[in-house]
Amino acid sequence: MCDPKILRSAAWFHGDQYEHLARRAWLRSEGLGDAAFDGRPVIGICNSWSELTNCNAHLRQVAEAVKRGVWAAGGVPLEFPTISLGEMFMKPTTMLFRNLMSMDVEESITANPIDGVVLLCGCDKTTPAQLMGAASADIPAIMVTGGPMLSGRWHGQPLGSGTDGRKLFEDLRAGRIGEEEWAEVEGCISRSAGHCTVMGTASTMASMAEALGMMLSGGAAIPAVDSRRYQLAESSGRRIVEMVEEDLRPSRILTREAFENAVRADMAIGGSTNAVVHLLAIAGRAGIPLSLDDFDRISRKTPHIANVKPSGQYLMEDFYYAGGLPCVMKELLPLLHGDALTVSGRTVADHVANIAIRNRDLIRSLDAPLNAEGGTAVLYGNLAPNGAVIKQTAASPHLLRHRGRALVFERYETLRARVDDEDLDVNENTVMVLKNAGPLGGPGFPEWGHLPIPTKLLRAGINDIVRVSDARMSGTSFGTDVLHVSPESAVGGPLAAVRTGDEIELDVPARRIDVRVEDREIQRRLDELPPRTPHYRRGYGKLFQEQVTQAHLGCDFEFLTCEAGENGH
Repeated sequence: MCDPKILRSAAWFHGDQYEHLARRAWLRSEGLGDAAFDGRPVIGICNSWSELTNCNAHLRQVAEAVKRGVWAAGGVPLEFPTISLGEMFMKPTTMLFRNLMSMDVEESITANPIDGVVLLCGCDKTTPAQLMGAASADIPAIMVTGGPMLSGRWHGQPLGSGTDGRKLFEDLRAGRIGEEEWAEVEGCISRSAGHCTVMGTASTMASMAEALGMMLSGGAAIPAVDSRRYQLAESSGRRIVEMVEEDLRPSRILTREAFENAVRADMAIGGSTNAVVHLLAIAGRAGIPLSLDDFDRISRKTPHIANVKPSGQYLMEDFYYAGGLPCVMKELLPLLHGDALTVSGRTVADHVANIAIRNRDLIRSLDAPLNAEGGTAVLYGNLAPNGAVIKQTAASPHLLRHRGRALVFERYETLRARVDDEDLDVNENTVMVLKNAGPLGGPGFPEWGHLPIPTKLLRAGINDIVRVSDARMSGTSFGTDVLHVSPESAVGGPLAAVRTGDEIELDVPARRIDVRVEDREIQRRLDELPPRTPHYRRGYGKLFQEQVTQAHLGCDFEFLTCEAGENGH
């Protein structure tokens, strides 16, 4: 039992003023008795459950398991909701609202009598949003993600949500499958609650939470409906009570070494390019310097070793049965900061010391990797002075060095309207370019960067060409897509000057993306552009467009970032 005087919640409940009585009475009205006020830590359960977020639709049951653990360890669990970001349904994009959710999480934690918090998340942006909010609040916190849904099967083959769905949609557009088969896919590709079954953004960010040390070891990949996820939740409920007693806060875990470990793990698993934006934002909240150059430096020295779609062959269920992220960390240990602290109170090296890697087809060794470098490469050049990214492990090897004529689309709506046009002037050498899809241009930085291959090319058997944009793409996507071009076109970045017919050169080994146009001509074209019309004139959208930073800085609000050792409370 904790000394009430050292608990944050004591300021709400312990005293002789009227408000102390009233607060205790209000909790008694919920059926809580004296045990809630006898020195037990109050544990908030920050739940992003929502029926509008299929990835998180089972988190009510996960919360009940957390409560069992909290009660058993001598704490008082109090569950509270925050907004929930459902990737499938929210328009224009969940990324527009990641910062809003992070603010909701932070303020809900700090405004209430909470001594420690368990973060329940799952869908793409809910995980980084909760980590950002918890880093800013800086009270003891532990994360439990929802886990991947059960894998689908169709015609005897496993289906990975997102990745295989996109491939089959291309087959539908090319006439290789029919409407009846497409309906069959709809009925079997998503078999349970939980997030995507490939190494998309949700799986990647769950892995990043574990690699950062903010989740109990082995938790990231447990399938959503597996009983072991509920065991993880109960253990996390027990552990957060101990963390309160130890005063183990995110600021002690989210160190520079922890972020370098997470970036290295991201490269080794062939993780989503969105992890770059999210880790930059989380680091900004923790006051840890992190830049695109750190990602590329680590990528060049980290082999890709996890054979998981879209950068490999297997699904997240298989990854879990093979040992999951702990096996990856075990293989990476010579390259990691093994003494980095985790929420368990133990170090990374402690957790992997006795792990044996038994499936060498799924988790490769450092000397026999799938790819010599990590999943994401960072590009610079006159088209991206502040950087761009590409998932090189999911790209076509023959296109990693490429020069071709640009086919430019000013808006995503125009691209969608023209992509099926048989008269579209496009071939296998074309570089498709999309503008106005970044943080301000989208608005909100939507997942439009996996530009659809024109139908005429699909019918000719061409399934990949170079595509360049200032957008993001789903982590479940694949192909030779250059993303996050910064500065974006909407703020006058060089991408805004590109015209159809310009020659664009991509050289991933040299880390370059350039348009073959003289600097003076680029500037002349930029000077001729009309002023940008804001998308929003009120509400949160207006705040977003006035405060959001560019992709290479994490797309957070500058007023929410902090210097090392500081937080807003």
